[in-house]
Amino acid sequence: MDLKPTKPLSGFIELLPAQQRCFDYCASKMLNVLRVSGFSLLDLPAIERAEVLTDKDNWDEIETQMFLFQKGDTKMGLRYDGTVGLSRYVAGHLNNLVFPFRASQFSKRYRGERAQRGRYREFYQMDLDIMGINSLSINYDGEIISVINRALESVAEFIGPAEVLIGSRLFWDALFDYLKLSPDQKKDVFVLIDKKDKMGDEDFAEGLKDTLNNPDKENMIKSVFTDGYKNFVGKSEQLDVAINELTGFIKTLGGMGVKNAKIDLSIARGLAYYTGLVFEFKLINHPELGTAAGGGRYADLAGKFSKTKIIGVGAAIGFSRIFASMLENNQIDLSRFSNPIDVAVLVMGDNNVAYASQIVNALRDAEITAVSYLDTDKKFKNQIEYADKIGARFAAIIGDDEVANNKIALKDMVSGNQESLSINDAVKKIKVQ
Repeated sequence: MDLKPTKPLSGFIELLPAQQRCFDYCASKMLNVLRVSGFSLLDLPAIERAEVLTDKDNWDEIETQMFLFQKGDTKMGLRYDGTVGLSRYVAGHLNNLVFPFRASQFSKRYRGERAQRGRYREFYQMDLDIMGINSLSINYDGEIISVINRALESVAEFIGPAEVLIGSRLFWDALFDYLKLSPDQKKDVFVLIDKKDKMGDEDFAEGLKDTLNNPDKENMIKSVFTDGYKNFVGKSEQLDVAINELTGFIKTLGGMGVKNAKIDLSIARGLAYYTGLVFEFKLINHPELGTAAGGGRYADLAGKFSKTKIIGVGAAIGFSRIFASMLENNQIDLSRFSNPIDVAVLVMGDNNVAYASQIVNALRDAEITAVSYLDTDKKFKNQIEYADKIGARFAAIIGDDEVANNKIALKDMVSGNQESLSINDAVKKIKVQ
């Protein structure tokens, strides 16, 4: 019989135990930042109705981006981001939520696009959103950025420092109106701005020329990236509002303790999605990972689910993009996660299993990580080798003498020293070392 493949599908992640422990540790650190910041952790369904996930009826156009399937007459799909499910959830529970509502999510997402480095078909993403009804202060944009900043700082020992780049859809909308661009030109220029970093200056200039065919307008747009945005002060009331919002927002961030923010108007994001300020976090030591987190303000979160206007600001942290990529490329020192076992309890004979189990339970009650080796017919040599292989700091050897005297033979796996101790004294010794 031919053996079936053991390698997972392309774009799906499997980590080794030490890698997974590091992954989980970092997740718990970051989720704790969200918890103490007052965000409610939601666990929303992984499967949604297809009509919830997309407005398109033609599955052929979207099947490469989403995992879609059908049961009976119901078309369904796996979630590809956190926003769609959150929109449905908030609209469906309007009367049960207190606004501004803070929501966080940490779950797997699924995308059917071609897998490549740092882009997976199944991946973990961490989301945080703040939503209000009819209005939401721009201060909440600062709050979202501040919390993300704290979350990334909580795992800085692994990923290094980050910076946050602030863009403004409001500024570009104002500038395009000032330049009297057509709707199609606005859309095409936004796409060029969003791709500017990947295109390079020459291709960007060529794209502007093809789109606008107006040297004055092209130069004015290019000047934003060479001379900054303050040259547009006084050009129009709309531009002044956008510029004042940007400069005031940077001051707000500073007051919130975010000292690593700067304005970068090449940050566009979600051309049909965001409506105000947008932002991206980059890891300074790992530019190859691209955007570590990003988000912005949206004017109507749940417009297709409710007539109530829900305004929000939200962001997603590319958790798998950061940590799975770094772990797979051996960019994180895993030595502290390689030996998680404090005590291996070795049982010499079936008649000693009950007492050994009492010892294991007592150790676990004391928050000491303990595992028992229950192949009682194995020789002591095999059992002590097991304790060594799993990296246990101690071996608790349970034989007939230990049971008779209500003791533990505790062996230090590093020094080789062995003592006969009561369970209480053994716990104290293990916790001290």
